Amino acid sequence: MDLNWQFWRSEGQTFFQRFLHWVDILDPTLLFIPNKEILISRTLLPTSKENIAESLQDKKIRDAWKLSLASVHPCTGETIPFLLRPPAFLPIYAPLVVVTLLPHRKTSSAFICQFLFHYYIAGVSLANGNAPKQDEKKTTEMVFSRKQLLLSFGVITYASCMGALPHYFVTRYNLSPSGQRVFRNFMPGPLTALLCALNVMVTRSSEYENGIEVMDSQGQVIGMSQKAGEKAVEQTALTRAVMFGTAMFFPEVALQLLKRTSSLLRKPFVLNPLRYVLTVAVLGGMVPVSLSWMPPIGKIKTSDLEPEIAASTEETEVFYYKGL
Repeated sequence: MDLNWQFWRSEGQTFFQRFLHWVDILDPTLLFIPNKEILISRTLLPTSKENIAESLQDKKIRDAWKLSLASVHPCTGETIPFLLRPPAFLPIYAPLVVVTLLPHRKTSSAFICQFLFHYYIAGVSLANGNAPKQDEKKTTEMVFSRKQLLLSFGVITYASCMGALPHYFVTRYNLSPSGQRVFRNFMPGPLTALLCALNVMVTRSSEYENGIEVMDSQGQVIGMSQKAGEKAVEQTALTRAVMFGTAMFFPEVALQLLKRTSSLLRKPFVLNPLRYVLTVAVLGGMVPVSLSWMPPIGKIKTSDLEPEIAASTEETEVFYYKGL
């Protein structure tokens, strides 16, 4: 059990508590700290769960926790690839979301933007999900099967095609102004939410096919559970859908209301920049909210697990890593 796993078990009990931690962890400047310093900072961290809350009173150790949580995977203890760490989410998500919303003249350019967007989401899901089964690990690093990578590429391509459909209808057919508004402004939000959820579920499908590690209250692994894997993937898919669906749909609703208050807001040179600013602002709030919505370390009743796992422990609840 890694130190980060212990931290979330101790400090991730309430939404507000998790939100405050994520606001610190998502600091983009943490990306520029070298791996050597990350390893050194982790040597300062307490190994006992009971001492975590007390250690946060010390600024130096609090900063070490922040760096560890921003850079190290809670299951493997390995450093997460640079651009797939939580501090990189908003700096990369924001421009990718904006370019997918641009009024592309060609469907091919819309497809390329959608492909980059879903490619990054799939990379985040793989890098921050649960590690493969123990007997499939060659090292402590996460090793992905060929099937998992092929499924990931397939869902990225499918989601990119579906995401580009609204642009195809707008450029291919002579739609009325109201029809163009539906396809260009209102459809992308709900459609992106569904495609992001599908992306997560397919990319991390091995977790509910092969199971993920479940642990008792002492952090001891008691088995690999498909039921826990299914719950972890569903929770992550839901939070990803809510994050992007809200960030894309809410600004459009707000703009439609604002347009009624001033004729200036109906001008494209004012409306379009305002749309992108609102989208980035809402996304900036939704990233920590979605990560804080559900605990990174989830609980599941022992009675809901497979019989052989339930029979191996006397505890009524066990724990699993949800992933990001």
